[in-house]
Amino acid sequence: MKNYITETFPPGKRLFFSHWVKLVPLVCILFILATPSFAQKGLSRVEAEKLAGKEWTIEKNKLRPAAEKVWSEGVIHLGKYNMAIAYRAFGEKPADGRSLYISLHGGGNAPPKVNDQQWENQRTLYPIKEGFCIVPRAPTNTWNLWHEDHIDNLLDSLIRYAVIMEDVNPNKVYILGYSAGGDGVFQLAPRMADRFAAASMMAGHPGDANALNLRNLPFAIYMGGKDTAYSRNTLAIAFNQRLDSLQRLDPKGFIHDFHLYPDKAHWMDRRDTIAIPWMASFTRNPLPQKVSWVQDNRLQHRFYWLSAPVETLREGAAAELSIKGNQIKVTKNTFKVLNINLNDKMMDLDQKITVLQNGRTLFRGKVRRNLKTIKRTIQEYQDGQMIFSVKLVLTGDQVTVKNA
Repeated sequence: MKNYITETFPPGKRLFFSHWVKLVPLVCILFILATPSFAQKGLSRVEAEKLAGKEWTIEKNKLRPAAEKVWSEGVIHLGKYNMAIAYRAFGEKPADGRSLYISLHGGGNAPPKVNDQQWENQRTLYPIKEGFCIVPRAPTNTWNLWHEDHIDNLLDSLIRYAVIMEDVNPNKVYILGYSAGGDGVFQLAPRMADRFAAASMMAGHPGDANALNLRNLPFAIYMGGKDTAYSRNTLAIAFNQRLDSLQRLDPKGFIHDFHLYPDKAHWMDRRDTIAIPWMASFTRNPLPQKVSWVQDNRLQHRFYWLSAPVETLREGAAAELSIKGNQIKVTKNTFKVLNINLNDKMMDLDQKITVLQNGRTLFRGKVRRNLKTIKRTIQEYQDGQMIFSVKLVLTGDQVTVKNA
């Protein structure tokens, strides 16, 4: 069959026109993308919400085989670390999903059989009326068994898998621990505060835990007045006083509860079981209006609606931001690069957004919701309650909009 186009042009022009015809589809696409009505429109709120739901379902389906493997084997693997889990469901599942209690055992710096016994004992300590309880066995037998670097990723995975396998409500996840498990709660709760609805520490040592990160996480302390080993009792009092001071300065934050039993030593005779109903009275707010974030020596790449590129993270970096209406106020920021992730539950993304720092306007303008940001934040957070369609990037005193 003859080519109609090349046959109707003189021989000298045939080759040129043939190549031009091949470029027509590309030219048309570029023209459409350059048209303002397409380039500037972005996603509507409804479109963004639908796509967020769709992409989160896709992500959960990707995670499901790994979740099923862990639930079948009763062990979660991370590199050279293996963490066995004992789990059990209590009560009827509520319409909005189960609660999840992660309960950390004591022991540490002891032979494996001692920590095994502590793991088994932890399963019997706390009566739960409703919820799914996971009691993990620490992967190591070191003194800091619940706050080594690998623990954060293991707990992150446990939460995701419980959401997938047991219909856990991610806004009703709680962490508690006794003795060395309490040491772990003191460290894990501040640096992973955005994963939990409440936390309870029993008979542990705070170490260098930073209370500032607990601004949006209700935190309870249970301690025997005679628990003098490693100065646990006096340090618990001091940590509670720190929370008292922070709450006086910021009355809407730093909810906490403190119980010192003067006649008890390291074992509190189960008086700390009141922690369960106390924690159950709280649900997580994944998008609080104000966030205070200080980087621990175990670095985290996300904290509520703030995040940062992994390669830029450093210990001690701090940020404090708040949202009121469509205004974002930066009170403090020493992060090299800080991402401000936004969605329509936080503000009206159809209106202009303002970013202020030290009384100076760093940014004012409209932003576009986009699918790339939705996909990227789903991968970053893997949490259906923390999906964002807009990302602002704060570098020094400059704010840019990232569309990828």
